[in-house]
Amino acid sequence: MDSNEILEQFGDSSTMDTPTQFITRALVQSTDITDFDDPGEFSKFSRSLLTFAAVATILIMLVGIFGNLLTIFALVKCPKVRNVAAAFIISLCVADCLFCLVVLPFNALRFIRGTFDHGDILCIAIPFLQYGNVGVSLLCIASITLNRYIMIAHHSVYSRIYKKHWISCMIIFCWLFSYGFQLPTLLKVWGRFGFDEKLGTCTIVPDENGRSSKTALFFIAFITPCIIIIVCYARIFWVVHESEQRMRQHSKNQNAVPNNLRSPSSQQPSPSLPSVSSGAGSSNGKVGAFPKATRIKDQREVKQKRNEWRITKMVLAIFLSFLVCYLPITIIKIFDKHVNYPGLHIIGYILIYLSACINPIIYVIMNKQYRQAYKTVLLCKPSRLLSFRGSSANDSPHPGHLPVIPDNNKEMSY
Repeated sequence: MDSNEILEQFGDSSTMDTPTQFITRALVQSTDITDFDDPGEFSKFSRSLLTFAAVATILIMLVGIFGNLLTIFALVKCPKVRNVAAAFIISLCVADCLFCLVVLPFNALRFIRGTFDHGDILCIAIPFLQYGNVGVSLLCIASITLNRYIMIAHHSVYSRIYKKHWISCMIIFCWLFSYGFQLPTLLKVWGRFGFDEKLGTCTIVPDENGRSSKTALFFIAFITPCIIIIVCYARIFWVVHESEQRMRQHSKNQNAVPNNLRSPSSQQPSPSLPSVSSGAGSSNGKVGAFPKATRIKDQREVKQKRNEWRITKMVLAIFLSFLVCYLPITIIKIFDKHVNYPGLHIIGYILIYLSACINPIIYVIMNKQYRQAYKTVLLCKPSRLLSFRGSSANDSPHPGHLPVIPDNNKEMSY
């Protein structure tokens, strides 16, 4: 069925369709092109399946644009949540928002029409942006993970590494590497961007010499960051576990010694507070002020430790969601090359698109500070109304910000 026949059918309609009926009929009729003209993957897809994929893609696009823009505005507007991790999260949101604005509309049209027919230039630009944004997202997640790891395990060098100019360089590197690695493909030196008839989409295809950069791109831009993230989190959990063990052992040893046998240093509530003689304290009537101040300081440190740990777990959730979104389509493409199960392919595509809008949902669920920042933007409140006690917004590597447990004259924070 060609476009003229479709227009004639719409023109011959004796009754006026509702907007929903019109869109549904347009989607169904436009996918007739798939059954006759497209020899690719989509020729095996039913009309209803392609319609479902198009609607899901459009919904994901709208949610992704709103959620990522909201996150960017919230992090920029609210100084209390602007920390090192937030800088990389803004970069991640920009990449996801670009994906939703540029890539997803054409993918939705691809499902509607059953093929990609927007010309050679867009057939090069769309996969270039898509692969680039995937690289930026994964490198930003890896950078946040490294930030968490250095803060927890190597706090002594944290302030020297995470200065403003170095943070800017790291973010620029994420973008330049992700897109720069594709330049040989863009120049048709190592594969090329074009239409793959077997898949019915624009992607990386072999060049005239039969070479393709897909495998190298997968290992360097996907597998390597994943390994870095996994190793960093394994080390983070190990450091936290050791520190908690040492903390419990230290507390057990302190409780086992009677108060009258403890050394003066062990009886002091905090090594950072000056010691005061009992006579001076009695004369001023402020003996209880130091234990109270110590308790307040300890409570603040516990809150800060919990906030840092929440951010660390939130980044882990982002990484796991990234894997959940991208691994299925990879496995499906390997084991179902002949598209015997079209529904699985559609689910795989939708999961990839879902990765562009799922991060703001994770922020809302797992971080109270981000929820407050979102409310500030949505309700148009001044940012000064935000009050984050014990906030991790101002990252500090100083061990005084986190509980310190002695271990053979060494200090470890977590």
